[in-house]
Amino acid sequence: MAQPDKSSSFPEIVELNVGGQVYVTRLQTLTGAPNSLLWTKFTRSSPGDLPKDSKGRFFFDRDGFLFRYILDYLRDSELVLPEFFKERRRLQKEADFFQLPELSGRLAEGSKDSPYAEDSGDPEETELPSPATSSSSDRNLSSPPGASSGFITVGYRGTYTIGRDIQADAKFRRVARITVCSKISLAKEVFGETLNESRDPDRPPDKYTARYYLKYNFLEQAFDRLAQAGFHMVACNSTGTCSYGSHDPGEDKLWTSYTEYVFFR
Repeated sequence: MAQPDKSSSFPEIVELNVGGQVYVTRLQTLTGAPNSLLWTKFTRSSPGDLPKDSKGRFFFDRDGFLFRYILDYLRDSELVLPEFFKERRRLQKEADFFQLPELSGRLAEGSKDSPYAEDSGDPEETELPSPATSSSSDRNLSSPPGASSGFITVGYRGTYTIGRDIQADAKFRRVARITVCSKISLAKEVFGETLNESRDPDRPPDKYTARYYLKYNFLEQAFDRLAQAGFHMVACNSTGTCSYGSHDPGEDKLWTSYTEYVFFR
């Protein structure tokens, strides 16, 4: 017995949170590929059946950057990728997850002829060992053989407070976001999948960017990756300002700082 169509219980305009990236699209787009995962979710389920984030958006724990291409395909039934696109294999995995066999087949066929296919050994697809699991013999500061030289600047804006009682514990270094400024190819080599490229996507590897940031907020994790890739810190600088939570000077002091660390290999 066929299940009833429940798409009418969803709004015409749907908000999604895919891996932290927010998308707004039509319900008609999401249900445009029959028997796909999104078609099933939004025609055979009710809104209350699907997981949501804190703001009520339907949540999917997938690659938020690559989902834009999934949506493009659902809109036009065409596969149009940037000239320097090098994540076909990852996008194919997303197509398989969302049960889009035709898109997956096109990606598999295109990967055979693409000079930017992931199996070509491009640094972006190199699996970098986790700092927690790599052996001590891997943790050396020598540059890998044949590694290209260059600079990477890591920056963060942090805040901390000091209470009225100077002896009380301070809340230290609340890091909002760690930014990465460098040549595209270097940033991808060092940080791999932990790099969020959503603010500056589809850039050629020989260009530079100041708009990448990391998917985690631990500076030491970034430093470990840089050290494993043979980078040395050569400079750093920091600025800071102080303000009060209110006009009462007896209130907690809020310090805001911006710090940059420059690494070279």
